[in-house]
Amino acid sequence: MIQVAIDRAENDVLLIRLAGQWELRHGLASTDAVESELNQKRRPSRIAFDTRELGRWDTSILVFLAAVVDACRERGVMLDSAGLPAGLHNLLGLAEAVREPAGARKELRESGFLERIGEHSLGLIAAVEETLSFIGNMTVACVQLVRMRARYRASDLSLLIQRCGVEALPIVTLISFLVGVILAFISAVQLRQFGAQLYVADLVGVAMTREMGALMSAILMAGRTGAAFAAELGTMKVTQELDAFTTAGFSVAEYLVLPRVLALVLMMPLLCLYADFVGVIGGAAIGVGMLDLSWTTYVQETARAVRLGDTAGGLFKSAVYGALIATAGCWRGLRAGSSASDVGRAATSAVVTSMIVVVAACGVFAFLFYELGL
Repeated sequence: MIQVAIDRAENDVLLIRLAGQWELRHGLASTDAVESELNQKRRPSRIAFDTRELGRWDTSILVFLAAVVDACRERGVMLDSAGLPAGLHNLLGLAEAVREPAGARKELRESGFLERIGEHSLGLIAAVEETLSFIGNMTVACVQLVRMRARYRASDLSLLIQRCGVEALPIVTLISFLVGVILAFISAVQLRQFGAQLYVADLVGVAMTREMGALMSAILMAGRTGAAFAAELGTMKVTQELDAFTTAGFSVAEYLVLPRVLALVLMMPLLCLYADFVGVIGGAAIGVGMLDLSWTTYVQETARAVRLGDTAGGLFKSAVYGALIATAGCWRGLRAGSSASDVGRAATSAVVTSMIVVVAACGVFAFLFYELGL
């Protein structure tokens, strides 16, 4: 623990005894006692130190000594640092050599209620402006794509397609199979009570093709690919690569964002179709193993229940989900700050934003498809 003792020695010398463990985890020592001695009518002519019982120390003792030095300078009292350890004596000399400039430390004050409202309003307006600017740039990039004038590298698009598609197959396979197994098991427990276990194939097939295949693929890609897009673009912003693109006359929306959106839009329907197939296989595993259905019966019942419109609707949803995930990930990456921690926060917010917009779009599609009778 920190120990400070003050003694008046001969010839009006104020002796400060420093002992114990001077570490930041123990807090900072107060200089009130020293200043009280310096403020007396018979103020000491010199201050000295006794550190024979001083243990481990870090910058906490330097803060204390710097405050003592400032107090002595204000009152014209001489300070004798000969009693300090050599390392501490050198650090104190270095701190004195490089003084803090006047006005360098910003005074903190509590903002008023109206001021905080104004700051939040200005921040909200700036965020809306950035969002509208991003939407406008993406619209222009899409128009350029339709006109076959968009500038991006085909090799980048091929690499992104591989990362969004082929490399995502293992996790999509695992999750889709488990979702099919879970749906079949839950429905089997209920339908067996009525002797309708055959309709497990209907439930799993329709659920996977209409909703779960597209939705689960989207959630997986939001956590896997959307976060990757945000981290990549956020890192490029930290390293000022985005500024270099702008300076060189390249559109960031065309060269960086558009290939990522295209890759995910192209790959999501294929991943959704694959997820539908694997989910049906998972349901068939429960139907054959638990309900004593034959593979032929299960497949025939699935083919009878699943319509082409169900599959087409799921594929359309997955393409829209892909566009939303890629756009949200790139938008969060472009709005990242200028530090490594900001890149991590951008990746996290990209996942959250992607999942929110995907679930919201899923609800909108459910309402529209119901109203349209699809």
